[in-house]
Amino acid sequence: MDTSTIVILDFGSQYTQLIARRIREFNVFSVVLPCTAKLEEIQALKPLGVILSGGPCSVYDADAPAADPKMLELGVPVLGICYGLQFMVHNLGGKVTPGEKHEYGHAEVSVTAKTELFAGLPETLQVWMSHGDKAAQLPPGFVLTAETGNAVAGIANEARRMWAVQFHPEVVHSKQGTALLKNFVLGICKAKADWTPEHFIQTTVEKIRAQVGDGHAICGLSGGVDSSVAAVLVAKAIGDRLTCIFVNNGVLRKDEFTQV
Repeated sequence: MDTSTIVILDFGSQYTQLIARRIREFNVFSVVLPCTAKLEEIQALKPLGVILSGGPCSVYDADAPAADPKMLELGVPVLGICYGLQFMVHNLGGKVTPGEKHEYGHAEVSVTAKTELFAGLPETLQVWMSHGDKAAQLPPGFVLTAETGNAVAGIANEARRMWAVQFHPEVVHSKQGTALLKNFVLGICKAKADWTPEHFIQTTVEKIRAQVGDGHAICGLSGGVDSSVAAVLVAKAIGDRLTCIFVNNGVLRKDEFTQV
C-alpha cells in the first residue's frame, strides 16, 4: 500500500518532533532522520517532500552539522525552517552572517511576495522567531518572500521547488503556521491525507508478515510503550508464532513486573 511520506531532516532543533506531529495531524506520514542521513537512505523512503529543521548551530561554524548539500538536489520540494533556511542560503551560493539584532520570541512578519507557500495567508503574520544569524545575501534565483524589521523571514526559488522561512511555523505561537505547513505538505508536495492509525496498523502488520514469513519471532518485552506496541503488532501479524521474553530492565515501578 503506497503511503505519502514527508522526510524531516533534524539539525538539532527542540521542535523537530513537533514538525513531524503537525504533518501527521494532516493524516500524512512523516519520518525524522538525522541531517547526516545518507542520500540513499532518504531516497529509499521515496519522499514527496523534504523539510530541513531548525538547529542551534551557525552554518559557518567549523562544527556545524555535517549534512550533505546534495540533499537539496533530490528533485522533490524542499522547505527550510530557521537553520534550514540558513543551510539552503549557505550551500546554494548566498551568504549568512551574524545578525545585528537577535530575534527570540514573538515577531511580526510582512509577506512581500505571494508564493504557493503563503497561499491564502494574510500579508502580516504573527510568528515565533529564534535566531541570531541572518541571510545577508540570497542565493542566485531566490527571491525575498517575507521579512521582519530586522531580517529576512522568507525566501523562495519556485522554479527549483525550494522555499524557506526564518520563523517556526510548527509552534502554536505562529498563528498561521499550521496553514503554511499544510500549503507545503498538501498543496506543494501533493501528499494524500490518508495516513491514519488504522492505516499504520494495517501496513505494519503486512510488513511483519512479509518479513517473518513462515518463521517464528521473539520480542523483548519490558512493559514500556515501545515494546508493548511492538508485541501487539507482531502478535496480530503472526499469532502464536511470537514468543515474548520479559526483560526486567531495573527501572520498573514497584510491582510493575507482576503486571507485565
